[in-house]
Amino acid sequence: MTARDLLPLLMIPLSMCFAFTSLGADQPFPGKQSTWHGFPRYDFTVDSRRCLVVTPRAEAPGRPWIWRARFFGHQPQADIALLRRGFHLVYMDVGNLFGAPPAVKHWDAFYRTLTADHGFALKPALEGMSRGGLIIYNWAIANPGKVACIYGDAPVCDFKSWPGGKGKGKGSPGGWQACLKAYGLSEEEGLAYTGNPIDCLPPLAKAGVPLLNVCGAADNVVPVAENTAILAERYRALGGRIETIIKPECGHHPHSLKDPKPIVEFVLANTVEKTGVPMSSGSGLRNCRLRFAEKDKARVAFLGGSITNMEGYRPRVCADLKARFPDTAFDFINAGVSSTCSTTGAFRLETEAFHRGPVDLLFVEFAVNDNQDAHHTPVECIRGMEGIVRHARQENPLIDIVFLYCANASHIKTYSSGAAPEEITAHRKVAAHYSVAEIDFARGVANAIDANEFDWKRFGGCHPSSFGNDLYGKWIGQLMDLAWQEPVSADAKTAAETLPPAPLDEAAYSQGTHLDKTALELSDGWSVGVPDWGAIPGGKRGRFTKAPLLTCTSPEAPISIPFTGTAIGLYVVAGPDAGIIEFSVDGGDKQRVDLYHRHSANLHYPRTCMLAQELPAGQHTVELRMSRDKNAKSTGHAARIVAVCVNGNPGD
Repeated sequence: MTARDLLPLLMIPLSMCFAFTSLGADQPFPGKQSTWHGFPRYDFTVDSRRCLVVTPRAEAPGRPWIWRARFFGHQPQADIALLRRGFHLVYMDVGNLFGAPPAVKHWDAFYRTLTADHGFALKPALEGMSRGGLIIYNWAIANPGKVACIYGDAPVCDFKSWPGGKGKGKGSPGGWQACLKAYGLSEEEGLAYTGNPIDCLPPLAKAGVPLLNVCGAADNVVPVAENTAILAERYRALGGRIETIIKPECGHHPHSLKDPKPIVEFVLANTVEKTGVPMSSGSGLRNCRLRFAEKDKARVAFLGGSITNMEGYRPRVCADLKARFPDTAFDFINAGVSSTCSTTGAFRLETEAFHRGPVDLLFVEFAVNDNQDAHHTPVECIRGMEGIVRHARQENPLIDIVFLYCANASHIKTYSSGAAPEEITAHRKVAAHYSVAEIDFARGVANAIDANEFDWKRFGGCHPSSFGNDLYGKWIGQLMDLAWQEPVSADAKTAAETLPPAPLDEAAYSQGTHLDKTALELSDGWSVGVPDWGAIPGGKRGRFTKAPLLTCTSPEAPISIPFTGTAIGLYVVAGPDAGIIEFSVDGGDKQRVDLYHRHSANLHYPRTCMLAQELPAGQHTVELRMSRDKNAKSTGHAARIVAVCVNGNPGD
């Protein structure tokens, strides 16, 4: 089966609706609800700016959207047509800012809200009429990887033309002064300014963003010769693709086209999912591609649970990469550990993924286990996933990262009901914040099942069959095709990814590490060594049976563990005799954590139990003892600790 064969397999009817659960199915967005041309409309604020979202009656797959700039509701025929095709229509009022940097920042905030909180497609179509051209082009130039296409209608592409009126156009003296104020420029600086859309097109051309400008040939407000004509000539010279529709004998008005079909077809052609599964290449997977192309050594790590550890998608991706780069000596690291979640992953990143040196490409897969094993809240999901990204990029600023949202039965049921799994929504927030590449396998599988192309049994369930793993592998291959479709220029160089200054969660496990168990001062009842597993009831997994563990089976046995950081937890294997640990941090109130898991009856189950997560940075001490109490289902009072997890530098 080829990638082309997969496309019809994974498309679903437009009646498939992906409302989100945070605000309830009847109110997917906050604020005042009304109707606009018969469609539900929601008015609210983001970043202190007035915003609105108009929702379709039936969503198209992937939640595509068109982002309108200025003059909302004027000549709306294209917007209405796209709503009927399942698009969302959105608007943020940044009037009187003329596309200046503050307007771009406001749009950044709205983009994060729509993509991270509401699951919108990562690449919208942008639409700007008249002065709206400044914000759509300036935002796109600042965010070329986040734009599907641009439709400008008599768009201002150089503010010296309008509102400046420094050419043949009418201009607007009052608007010119307001524009200069928005940019913080003097008259002289404004005339010499080289940051207009016509001056800054290379990022758009490099990203391959298609453009459509519709203009009136007789426009004397925003003259074509001073705006679209210059932009089109320069964009084509850069290798960019732009279409222009020039309306003869038409002035600045009327905007749009009486029959919006050419506009609608342009947007559809450039926004409909081409891979059949929602995916984004993030910042482009550019650095790892350059490293792989050097025909030297390269390292790829796979961090996740049993879906990663099994002989499933992972070996297929390894084979794909070796076929693409046959002269590169790959070091593939399997850091998949069955049953583990993103919290455990954040603390074992150093020891199990980065232990052999810098990693060029990191795959991260925890959507299933954050759901069915750990039952994480969105906060816990973000702390783990954001910790992994920040730690990885602090360790190696050149690393490329891909989030994989694998499917389980719960995900399929949730997507098919018109909602979104909250752990995947949380993971997407992290991906959007850090421009991380991502593939929503779960939605792709749900789409195909709802289209009766195959069923969950044939796919293979949570741990996919060969058929299911072939799909996962092919989709990852399509992501690489998407990211690497353009040739590499001869002078291309790797570039460090800059971390956003503010994390989503200050308590994210971005310095996750393991303490040295052998350096702990042990008291009676505690030991470090390989347990006598033959004498201990319950199933065991081989990776833990030869590892030295910090162990206690005696109630009331204490231990004191000093550490430096902001959080501490215990990575344990909890079997039929798992006990309850009582603890206090820095002499504070006594607390307790039950190590027994619902799977502990038959298996020494790996899990991480966090004891404290939001401590002030610095030195702390946790006092532990096994409680005389125990879970009603447990047969003992055991703690078998694989690692003491600390969010901080143990050397401080």
